[in-house]
Amino acid sequence: MHTRIRVFTLIFFLTGYLLLPAFSFASDTTAIAQVSSEKISAHEDEGFNLAAFIMDHVTDKYEWHVWGPHEGGFSVPLPVILYTKENSLNVFLSSKFENGESYKGYTLNHEGHIERADKASFYDFSITKTVAEILIAALLMLWMGISAARAYTRRKGLAPKGFQNAMEILILFVRDDLGKTAIGGKHYKRFTPFLLTVFFFIFISNFLGLIPVFPFGANITGNISVSLALALIVLVLTLFIGNKHYWEHIVWMPGVPAWVKIFLLTPIEILGVVQRPAILMIRLFANIVAGHIVILSFVCLIFVFGAGSDAGGWGFSPVSMAFAIFMNCMELLVAFLQAYVFTLLTAMYIGSCVEEPHHAEHH
Repeated sequence: MHTRIRVFTLIFFLTGYLLLPAFSFASDTTAIAQVSSEKISAHEDEGFNLAAFIMDHVTDKYEWHVWGPHEGGFSVPLPVILYTKENSLNVFLSSKFENGESYKGYTLNHEGHIERADKASFYDFSITKTVAEILIAALLMLWMGISAARAYTRRKGLAPKGFQNAMEILILFVRDDLGKTAIGGKHYKRFTPFLLTVFFFIFISNFLGLIPVFPFGANITGNISVSLALALIVLVLTLFIGNKHYWEHIVWMPGVPAWVKIFLLTPIEILGVVQRPAILMIRLFANIVAGHIVILSFVCLIFVFGAGSDAGGWGFSPVSMAFAIFMNCMELLVAFLQAYVFTLLTAMYIGSCVEEPHHAEHH
């Protein structure tokens, strides 16, 4: 068991490295506690814009907001890493962009994107909030895997206990209930490390996104680029492990007229190969982002009902916070369910790729 856990941690490290470029600007959710009255008072003349306020919280940034209003509050600057085609590497902190200032020919526009003054192209390898949270999740997973492996080494032959027991329950659940059931007894062992990596990464990432204190709160899987990276890994894996039986039924299904294959079945099957990972991406991204937006919406209702009244918003706050806490508890369940569904469907896709012909199994 401990050998498999070590393999699982290694696979995760490699997968996490592949996910590091997944920091383009998409959705991530910051903490509920960052909703501040200072931010609202800045808009009181024109009314509280609920949509603009939520979108300001669910976009990726080059800094990590800790407390206070976004304008003038305390934020932790993150490293900005920019590379131009002229082989010029610029590394600095995002605090250089404070108050709309320009630094080394780069500026941060009103949409939160970095651009050059001369409009020339460049590569952005910056450590944004989402990327920083990915690194935290990776370190946490490595610690969990290595700790469980060491526990098995120290207590060889003894019944697991404590954290080791909790890890074994989850590992056996993924291996037996997901991997073995969906892939089959012949091939499931070689794909177990990958399934464990996917399950724990999504589950821990979703859980960290629900903790409303620094250095947590960034919704990793609510970033479309992260969900896309996970889906692409699944797609590449299924393309390479497909056996002859699998590709025969995709490209040239036996027993079907040639014209039906060329004009109907083959295009549909090829589309399905790409569509399945796309569905994984959309399901994960949409469910996680929607939950966090709902939580923020309930919190913002305090200020919506309190517009123009000192007591209205605070009078509604117990109801609003009760719904927000309830949704937060529901998101804990969703965090596990989305990891379960993504891993289960991945195992099913892998199982269809390595499935043997029925007549061979019978023989």
